[in-house]
Amino acid sequence: MKTCFICKKGYFVAGTRKLLRGHYNPTTDSRKKPNLQWAKIPGKPGRYQVCTKCLKLMKKKVADEAKKKK
Repeated sequence: MKTCFICKKGYFVAGTRKLLRGHYNPTTDSRKKPNLQWAKIPGKPGRYQVCTKCLKLMKKKVADEAKKKK
């Protein structure tokens, strides 16, 4: 199972409901997957799959540390 290396976010099962003549008809379940991207994490060797939310936070944190050093 593919999960985010940082927050451990993985897939979840979600069902769809179809309105049919005034009644909801539950239909098949589907798997919702996180948007994982390959990224290098500072301080760790190699590349890891990270969700886009963690990737944005990681880039922001690196930029903030660079500003503090100046």
